[in-house]
Amino acid sequence: MNQLLTIGQTVRSKGSGLALSVDQFLGGGGQGEVYRVALQDQPLALKWFFPHYLRQDNRLRERLERAIQTGAPSDRFLWPMELVNAPGTAGIGYLMALREPRFKGMADLVTRRVEPSLETLTTIGFELAHSYLQLHAKGLCYRDISFGNVFFDPRSGEVRICDNDNVDIDGQPGTIGGTARFMAPEIVRGDSTPSTQTDLFSLAVLLFYLLMNHHPLEGAREAAIRCFDLPAMTRLYGSEPLFIFDPGDDSNRPVAGLHDNALAFWPIYPNFVRQLFVRSFTEGIRDPAHGRVRESEWRAVLVRLRDSIIYCPSCGAENFYDAEAVRAAGDPGHAPAPCWACNQIMRLPPRIRLTHGTSHQVVMLRHNSRLYPHHVDSGRTYDFSQPIAEVMIHPHHPHVWGLKNLTPEKWVATTRQGEVHDVPPGKNVTLATGTRIHFGSCEGELRL
Repeated sequence: MNQLLTIGQTVRSKGSGLALSVDQFLGGGGQGEVYRVALQDQPLALKWFFPHYLRQDNRLRERLERAIQTGAPSDRFLWPMELVNAPGTAGIGYLMALREPRFKGMADLVTRRVEPSLETLTTIGFELAHSYLQLHAKGLCYRDISFGNVFFDPRSGEVRICDNDNVDIDGQPGTIGGTARFMAPEIVRGDSTPSTQTDLFSLAVLLFYLLMNHHPLEGAREAAIRCFDLPAMTRLYGSEPLFIFDPGDDSNRPVAGLHDNALAFWPIYPNFVRQLFVRSFTEGIRDPAHGRVRESEWRAVLVRLRDSIIYCPSCGAENFYDAEAVRAAGDPGHAPAPCWACNQIMRLPPRIRLTHGTSHQVVMLRHNSRLYPHHVDSGRTYDFSQPIAEVMIHPHHPHVWGLKNLTPEKWVATTRQGEVHDVPPGKNVTLATGTRIHFGSCEGELRL
C-alpha cells in the first residue's frame, strides 16, 4: 500500500488545532488509508483520503462536517470526531476512536477464524439491528452495510461500525452505491439509490450471513454460473433474485457439497426467525417499501432467539427451543427436537412465562441465564448492562436452582400451593413449577 502519510509526521485537527503524531500505518482500502495517531498520549485512528477519491466524492467534506456536528448515534459507531489537515500534504482526513484489538471482522466469522457461541451471534445481530435503528432514527442512511464495516467482540457480541464517512441524509444522491452482494436488487438494477429502505435489505443479508454463514440468494442458480461476470451478477442479485429457501419456488435451493452451511444451519433456527428471513427475501424484494423487515422487528426477534437457547445435556451444544414448532407437532409434553449436534434427546431447563397485559414471552432459565429490565417492564428499552435477576445453583444441592433478585425492590412470590412470601433484594426464589413471581410491572410463572 502506498502510504500517504509518514510515520512521525505531525498533523493538526481543524477544530481544536491540536497537534497529533502519526504512529503507525494500520491499513488501507479504496477510499484511503488509516493510521494510528497520538493525541497527548491518547491513541486515536486517522483516516486519510486518496486525492483521486476526493475528486470523485465532492460531497465528502459536507458529510463529514455534518457528522461531526450532529455526533454519533451511539458509542457503537467509530464516528468522525474532527477533520484533520497535514501541513505540506494535500487532502484531508478525520479522527475517530481507535478500534480495540478485541474486535474481529465479519470475514473472520465467515472463514471460521473465530467461532462465537450462538448466544454471542444473537447478541451481535441484536446490536447491529439496534445500532442501525438509532442511525435511521436520525434521518440518516448508512449506504454501504457490508462485511468490511462491521466488527464484533467474539466473547461479548459487542459491535463497532466503522467507515461512517459514507453516512448521508436518507435519500440524498451520492457517489456511494454500496458493496456487491449486499446491495438491494433495485440498486443493482439501477432503479434506485441508497436509502433507509435499501439499508434494510443490506442488514437482512448481513444477519443471514451472521446466522447461516451463507448468502441468501446463492443457491442452484449461482452454482450453474460458469462465468461470474457483471451480467451474471446483475441477474443473480438484481434482475432475477430468488431466495434460496423461497417457500413458493424451490429452483434456487442450496446445493449439497457447495452450500452446506445454509443446509446445516437453516433447520437449527426457530420458525419465528426463519419467517423474517423469508419475508426479507420474498416480499422484501417484490415490494421494498412495505415488505422489508424493520430494525425494531429484528431487534425483538433476536432478543427472543437469545432467550430461547438451551444446552444439550449430552454434548453441551447450544440449541434453540421452538415452542411454535412443538405446538404445531401436537406434542403435549412440549418435548424439544433432538440435539442438532449429537441427535440425543433434549430435556427442557426451567423456564419463566412472563405476562405483559395480553402478551407473553418465555425465557429459558439455563444455569447462566439472566433477566434484564425489558423482560419485566415492556416500557424499558433493551439494556443488557444491568441484570435484574440471575439463575443461581444451590452451593450444596446442585439440583436446587433459584432466581436471585438483583434489584433494590422486593418481589412477591406465590407458590403453587398458594403460599405467599416476599423475595427481598439479594435473595432467591426457588425454581418450582407453578410458582408465580410478581415483579411490579409484570408477573412471571415458573415452569419445569
